[in-house]
Amino acid sequence: MYKILITILFTLTLNAGEPMKQFYDFNVKNIRGEEVSMSTYKGKVVLVVNVASKCGYTPQYEGLEKLYKSYREQGLEILGFPCNQFGKQEPGTHKEIQNFCKVNYGVTFPLFAKIDVNGDSTDPLYVYLKKKAPGFLGTEAIKWNFTKFLIDKNGNVITRYGSSTKPADLAKNIEKLLQ
Repeated sequence: MYKILITILFTLTLNAGEPMKQFYDFNVKNIRGEEVSMSTYKGKVVLVVNVASKCGYTPQYEGLEKLYKSYREQGLEILGFPCNQFGKQEPGTHKEIQNFCKVNYGVTFPLFAKIDVNGDSTDPLYVYLKKKAPGFLGTEAIKWNFTKFLIDKNGNVITRYGSSTKPADLAKNIEKLLQ
């Protein structure tokens, strides 16, 4: 018991000097494999979405693109993160995903490299997002494709929306944050 307490105290001491990460501290790869810092989006309202091409919610790409076109000039960015963890509904290569989104939905918002949003291989950005905005009853796990995280102009994670929340239903909250 004594050794366990010493180990816990030692770990807390080591981490005590580390500043808590912020949204802008993360780097991710875009769909072309280039590293992108989230600090690129400072001063913007950001909507982060885990996406998939073969899902019942895939038509939300259309609504996301409509939001992007409506509010981009005012400072909205939508970041799409393909994920194949839910029913293997994003099996394509990065090139196939990009082509699918462009051809079928005219997607112009940024797409990123395929990632895991749950489990041991969860992308660090998603570990952060899930801690900042837990889901129903405080669970951190992402339940399905098209879960959305809304982030304000200062990088604060405001809320999480479930898959069934339509992009159009976010417009009022986005407008408030853009003011």
